[in-house]
This record gives sequence, structure tokens and C-alpha cells, in this order.
Amino acid sequence: MLTERERYLQTLFFENPDKIPLSPGGPRESTLEAWHQQGLPADVRWYDYLMSLLGIERQPTQPRVDPGVSFIMIPTFEEKVLEHRDGHYIVQDWMGAITEISDEFDYTYIRAAKDFVTRKWHAFPVKTRADWEEKIKWRYDPRDPARFPADFEARCAALRERDYVLSFVFSGPFWQLREWCGFEGLCFLMVEQPDFVEEMAEFWTAFVLETLEPILRLAPPDHVRFNEDMAYKLHSMISPKMIRRFIMPGWEAWIKAIKAANPRCVVEIDSDGYVGELIPLWIEAGVDACSPMEVAAGNDIVAFRQQYGRQMAYLGGIDKRALAKGGDVMRAELLRVVPPLLETGGFIPGCDHGVPPDISWPDFVEYTRLLAQLTGWL
Repeated sequence: MLTERERYLQTLFFENPDKIPLSPGGPRESTLEAWHQQGLPADVRWYDYLMSLLGIERQPTQPRVDPGVSFIMIPTFEEKVLEHRDGHYIVQDWMGAITEISDEFDYTYIRAAKDFVTRKWHAFPVKTRADWEEKIKWRYDPRDPARFPADFEARCAALRERDYVLSFVFSGPFWQLREWCGFEGLCFLMVEQPDFVEEMAEFWTAFVLETLEPILRLAPPDHVRFNEDMAYKLHSMISPKMIRRFIMPGWEAWIKAIKAANPRCVVEIDSDGYVGELIPLWIEAGVDACSPMEVAAGNDIVAFRQQYGRQMAYLGGIDKRALAKGGDVMRAELLRVVPPLLETGGFIPGCDHGVPPDISWPDFVEYTRLLAQLTGWL
């Protein structure tokens, strides 16, 4: 039997694994709340309970070691509520943006995607070069001792013996510059001050490379994901010309370093929206895989596989709307997507984003059962 690590790599590199990783997708807080009303016990880990229901024995792995490395700003901004009115918090978040969120949620939901939460951004920390120098740049010292745990080398020694997948996830250049400048602000800067945008992108590229260097030297990962979220429902958020000028140099530099340390590291880009215009650019840059391949945005990975062949692997790609309908609709969606891609490889099927609460627990169990059958677990 292959280890979890071997199975993952063989799958995404179009080889011949014994079975395909079973990765149906994960719930957010509101989804779990609904599931607890629909039969999922409150005192269990949902995935472990799901596997026990299906009669699948989870493959044991070595104890997982967290490398403990941080790619975020140090120090962060003070997080504070500026106003609370009309059912909303106005917050200065940890990244320095002024953000609005419904008081239905604790304002700390701004920190992470714990649930499906709509937010509104009022201002971002970088509007000018002076803002960049004074508010942001100094917070990204790649050799700040707080970026690495005191026992980092010991953790790396343990990680070199792992049988599980070691992943690192950080912001791609587009995502990171948008966090600093805001989407509209960044787009204006690309047109009006392109040299400044290049400077910020080059800084971020260098920061990530320097932070990665000890990782790549001591415990090269199996998987690295760049978060980008750079597409709308119909098109990319910026043109291919802008991507090649401002964004692609960062991808290429990171991929070169990652592959030099471990040629069998899967490099993935995560972007919501329609990515049909982006896949050729990702292939050009050397990206191995992309996710989550939202069907509602027009992504059809069966068509993409016919178009791009084995140049790109995929994760996700199963329409959450079909899963919510359950029954024959759910089954038809899985049979539309999963068998054709598994025939050619390079695919880990799953829900095409976080699992929303309109997918019931009984339907999720039946969906996972069919997925387990298709991927060789049952």
C-alpha cells in the first residue's frame, strides 16, 4: 500500500496510484451547525465519523509536525473596532485595512474564512509610495526570529522522515498586493505607477524566496500553493499582459527555487472565478495544478483536460449546487466529471469550494460514498 504522501504525488503527477486521495471538501462553521441538526454528532470529528459511517479505515501516518513558519506581516496592525452601528462593525483589521462586517458574526471572523461571511472594505493601508515605506515594507523582514520556531531545525529533521504530505501556502503576488492596496487601488497603480507596482511585486517575490530558503534547504515540501483569487465569473481580473509584467515573474522565481529543491513538489495555484484565461499562463509559468475549479463560474475541467491534456492537474471541480440537490442530480455530476478525468490522471475530485450549509449531512455522506467508490476506497 502506498503512503498518503506517495499516493498524493503519484495522483497529481499523472502516475499510477493504488487509489485516488479521498478529499470530498470541508465544511465551514454554518455547515457544521446544520449538520449537527441532521445527524452528525456534536462530539466527534466530522471526517473521522464520516469514514466510520462508510466503513473506510483511515490509513495511519506518522505524527504530523508543524514547521511553524509564518509568511504574514510581523508585527501585525492593532485589530480594533472603530464603530459599531446599524448592525455592523467597522474594524481596523490585522492587515491595516478598514473593513465592515455584520455583527451577526464576531468581528474576529475577518481573520480567517471560518464561515461564508460577506465583508466590505472601506480603505487599504497603501495608497502612496510613502504609505508603502512607512506602514508596510518594514513588517516583512524574512529573518525576523518570530518567523521560525526556536526548534525549527529539529522539526525539519523529523519532517524529512515523513510519510504524509508537507504543504506550504502563501499569498501570490496579485493577492498580496491587493491586500495592501485594494483591488481598485492596485488596478489604478498598474496603469498610473507601474514601476511602483513592479517594486512591490519584486519585494514580495524576494521576501517569499528568503523565507522559503531554510525550508527548501532543510525539509523540501511536497506541495506549495499560491493563493491568488484573480478571476471574476467570466474573465480574469487583470489582463494577460498585466499578469506577464507584474505577476508572472514572481511565480516563475518561486517555482524555479521550489523545483530545484524538490522536482517532485506539486505547485498549485488557487483562484476562484473563471480561470480559462489563466490556465495557459499558469502552464507557461510552470504551475502543476489548480483549484478549486468552480463550476458556477463556467469552469469545465472535462473540457479543460481535452484542451490542455496533462499540462495541468486539477483539485475540486464538482459542482456544489448539484451536491445540494442530492440524489440523481448529485450522481450525474460525479459521473460527468470524475471517471473521465481519472482515466487520464492528474485529478483529486472534491467540492468546488468550501462545503456550504445547503448541502445536507445525509447528502454529503452519500456523495462521499459514491466518491469513495469511484476513487477506489470502497
